[in-house]
Amino acid sequence: MTARTEQQPQMSVEEFEELERHAPETVWLEFINGKVVVKPMADGNHREMIAWLQRVCMQHRPDLWLHAESGLKTESYRKGRARADGVLVSVGGLKGDGEWSEANSTLMAVEITSYDSDTNRRDRVEKPDGYAAAGIPVYLLIDRDECAVVVFNQPEDGRYRHEEKLPFGATVKLPEPVNITLDTEPLKEFAD
Repeated sequence: MTARTEQQPQMSVEEFEELERHAPETVWLEFINGKVVVKPMADGNHREMIAWLQRVCMQHRPDLWLHAESGLKTESYRKGRARADGVLVSVGGLKGDGEWSEANSTLMAVEITSYDSDTNRRDRVEKPDGYAAAGIPVYLLIDRDECAVVVFNQPEDGRYRHEEKLPFGATVKLPEPVNITLDTEPLKEFAD
């Protein structure tokens, strides 16, 4: 007798978007690698880090804007849906977009780790792959567990070819097309 494995039906992007539209406002959903993922709500330090990064970006590049909690079409063939903690685009770059923006106008995606069991897989593995596959030039990960900033760039074949990890307090150069230098000393204040 042979064992039979039943395959679970895959949810389509359209089905996910319908589910997400009807989710309560207190729940943020993402669709990563064909799976529905519940994204934790941001805590105060998380929100302060995004606000800090918004100020820095505005000071250095007034032609750009960092939008917080922005939905992106990610992964190959835009089959994923990620709600990035931050999306850096030209001013007006999201005009006319719906809940889930195409990634082609995104210069940088930003994630800040959460204190939950899925943060390693989601923020350090799946999100870099999804953002690289979507062609986002720079992915900035603010890793609160490691007290470090990780800059991913040079997307090619669904992966970032370059990754640089620096501790909070270091000077971090965000490469082209972002071209901003961050003094990450203020992040130490928000590390838990």
